[in-house]
Amino acid sequence: MAEVLSHAPGTFCWIELGTTDQKGAKEFYGKLFGWTFEDQQMGPGMTYTTFLLKGRRVAAAYTLDPKMQPGAPPNWMPYVATADADATARRVRELGGKVMADPFDVMDYGRMAVLTDPTGAVLSVWQARTHPGIEIHNEPGAFCWGQLNTSDTTKAEAFYAALFGWGAKTGSDGGMTYTEWLVGGTPIGGMMGLPKEAQAPPHWLAYFAVADCDATAARAASLGATTCVPPTDITGTGRFAVFTDPQGAAFAIYRE
Repeated sequence: MAEVLSHAPGTFCWIELGTTDQKGAKEFYGKLFGWTFEDQQMGPGMTYTTFLLKGRRVAAAYTLDPKMQPGAPPNWMPYVATADADATARRVRELGGKVMADPFDVMDYGRMAVLTDPTGAVLSVWQARTHPGIEIHNEPGAFCWGQLNTSDTTKAEAFYAALFGWGAKTGSDGGMTYTEWLVGGTPIGGMMGLPKEAQAPPHWLAYFAVADCDATAARAASLGATTCVPPTDITGTGRFAVFTDPQGAAFAIYRE
């Protein structure tokens, strides 16, 4: 089991589902990935669900508030570790991004901010205190990859390189251009350009590792997910598929 005790700045450290049906989401992902969960009351009528795999934290979920997040669709939000959330938020503005939620404390767990890059994709940053983030990585049922789908790969590459120090390695396969994000030379995620006819805005797509892509894809469909990309081979790499869950949040699965 690839247990994680801490996350270096610039690496993905947490993944959080905003949904319209928290109970339904718990049932869906519990059956799909074998997750169990712990619920914590965060205020009047507000519950925060932490998903567990083998007793370790792997993700979380909450119910979207239409008053606080008007128009926000169900989504998986990646978090990137930072040593200083306030400094990162200031840097976001300097680089042409936007800060949707100014840095704030989450009890004694840590400090966070929500941002959009210059192309409009949303993600969060996390300055850990007592809550380091995901505790299992790159294992079946755990987060393994964050992919940016964007309308301007050149602008996005410059932004994330300056903000997090990410390296970028771009290659082509079968006419498709793909960029890997690198931290210290290690791939942590990727980036693809959205086709001009795409109806989706720029966004981050979360990948979860699985032992069997085809079997998990069939299971997801049987549980009410919509298949966006059926199980497909990536030359020399692995096999993946993309779905929206029963509430509409997009996610992907991957097997090496």
